Amino acid sequence: MINVILAFMIIISFLISLTLHEFGHSLVATWLGDPTPRTNGRLSLNLRTHLDPLGTLLCVILAFFAIPAGPVGLGWGKPVKPDPWKLRGGPNAGTLMVALGGILMNIVVGVLAAIVLRLLPASLSDNALVIRIPQFILTFASVNFSLAIFNLIPLYPLDGYQILYTLLPNRPAVSFSRSATYGPFIILSLIFLLPFLGQISGLGNFPLFRISYYILLGSLKLASLVSSLDFSLLTGLYSF
Repeated sequence: MINVILAFMIIISFLISLTLHEFGHSLVATWLGDPTPRTNGRLSLNLRTHLDPLGTLLCVILAFFAIPAGPVGLGWGKPVKPDPWKLRGGPNAGTLMVALGGILMNIVVGVLAAIVLRLLPASLSDNALVIRIPQFILTFASVNFSLAIFNLIPLYPLDGYQILYTLLPNRPAVSFSRSATYGPFIILSLIFLLPFLGQISGLGNFPLFRISYYILLGSLKLASLVSSLDFSLLTGLYSF
């Protein structure tokens, strides 16, 4: 059964978290001396400058897509493309720091949201309307953690692609860069095609076929760890 309220909470959380994620990339690039993000209008909290149609569509579909732990907020924005040669620290180290900037932004925001969740009075759970406040804060925290985990996957346009590219020696890096063209299609296959194949083949419990499930589970465990709240309590609050 589709939980429409939770789905819209996920989408709203994703749009905010995505904006902060891409702003984090642009902020780090600017700190490292590259004016390109500012010139391209990416050093901004304006959502429209960061949206990617396919990455946003993925989030909307998954927000209404039932998995065992509940719907999940995954997707990507328009990649921030700094000029590697203008970054302090050199093209490799500078690009690596920019790639990590978005991930760290989501982790910091997720941690802050989980702390706020911990500080909320327990009495909020007694009211059917007011309980939406901790539910949204938990959803916001889990979406930020999910984006951080998701972006570690080494496939374009996710940050993990750029991280791995900068860490590889020159020749393997060039070979690896050829995968960028197919990155979005591989991601969609991991999220949709493999779970379907796992279901019809009877191998649905194999971890490779349940990537979105494990990302959501990891994000909720992180929220539980930071907020010091019981994990079962959080999963109940999330799957309302």
